[in-house]
Amino acid sequence: MLAPPPRRPVPGLVVPAMAGEGMRADNARAGSRRRLSLDSTADMNASTLPAGETAALLDLGRQYYLPVYRPRELVLERGQGSRLWDSEGREYVDFAAGIAVCGLGHNDPDLHAALVEQAGKLWHTSNVFYSEPPLRLAEELVSASRFARRVFLCNSGAEANEVAIKLVRKWAASQGRPPAQRVIVTFRGSFHGRTLAAVTATAQPKYQEGYEPLPGGFRYVDFNDIVQLETAMAAGDVAAVMLEPIQGEGGVMPAASGFLQQVRALCDRHNALLVLDEIQAGMGRSGTLFAHWQDGVAPDIVTLAKALGGGFPIGAMLAGPKVAEVMQFGAHGTTFGGNPLAAAVARVALRKLASPQIAANVSRQSQALRDGLMAIGSETGLFAQVRGRGLMLGAVLAPQYAGRAGEILDFAAREGLMVLQAGPDVLRLVPALNITDADVAEGLARLRRAVDAFLAPR
Repeated sequence: MLAPPPRRPVPGLVVPAMAGEGMRADNARAGSRRRLSLDSTADMNASTLPAGETAALLDLGRQYYLPVYRPRELVLERGQGSRLWDSEGREYVDFAAGIAVCGLGHNDPDLHAALVEQAGKLWHTSNVFYSEPPLRLAEELVSASRFARRVFLCNSGAEANEVAIKLVRKWAASQGRPPAQRVIVTFRGSFHGRTLAAVTATAQPKYQEGYEPLPGGFRYVDFNDIVQLETAMAAGDVAAVMLEPIQGEGGVMPAASGFLQQVRALCDRHNALLVLDEIQAGMGRSGTLFAHWQDGVAPDIVTLAKALGGGFPIGAMLAGPKVAEVMQFGAHGTTFGGNPLAAAVARVALRKLASPQIAANVSRQSQALRDGLMAIGSETGLFAQVRGRGLMLGAVLAPQYAGRAGEILDFAAREGLMVLQAGPDVLRLVPALNITDADVAEGLARLRRAVDAFLAPR
């Protein structure tokens, strides 16, 4: 078992001057730098809470949280790399990464250094004033994207998609199109967020029920069906097509080979924008920094979040040449978006996620996980197929086990493995992009034990 991480056991830790590769805090530096006092004496293999406190915390969640979640009955407390520990000292291999957010795992030293350094300088200014980290991040995102001219920074994926939707509508208006000709086409099985416009773009009724009346101007077609899309665009009223290169909540379903190129061609034919939601599939998860690079298309708009902040909330909307100048002063805004703390962390995350080392690791570990999942499926009959790209993988349950993915997650947690589902029929694996060989092997071993327990007669 991997030794648990210390809880930053450096009393009087001095904030580092910059977040370089492999940087650690310089404990010897003194002077006026902000100091962080941390406990170094806790036994990390045991519970760090008083007896009964975990149950009391769970009771707080049940009493005070709006009951829109069904979290596992445990309290996570700390992490290191692709391992997590709960408040009772139990250890887990993490194949979930906070729903594809912790792309560099937990407690990454460079992200930590960037956060602590910026925390000693400036936390928030609003967008009434400039600060350096978001300015640098905007430049770096444009450069990395290969298509964008401008960036809007926000706090989440839903916000990034919300401004993308608004930008589409604003662009269509600037073209002289009346409201009836500003339709956005999205795909069944998609997921674009929980705000009212984003959930309307999400072509899954289960997320929309009870929130009617929904905003108008959206049209849905089946994913990977170019004929349906062509029919949906025939009337000439479509302003944009919006899609995920790999659907996440839709069951980890990649765009078919050549599909995005066909969509791009239809958009060009009908003078419509191509909007790519890379909130989950982007930032290296698919094997390239941007998932659409593998499809050979140039989008007009891309949205990002999740791994961009490595666990610190941030989102971004990247605008290409066709739309970069459409929104002018007052057209949109955010109070917290692009704050210095989030931007400082995202700059380091972006640099590391764009590295050849991450791409190579994603390729190697993707194959290892595929091989392991296929072996489990072959030996147990649980999985019908494994699909996805890079480290965004879905193990589809065989028909006789359809609808039971949630049960398997419970068995996995008992075996010390964090894994997700993508709908009722698919196990979703989205681990950190720097996950090690040892963690992949151990996680697969724990998954096999969980599967055996799930299939055992009861």
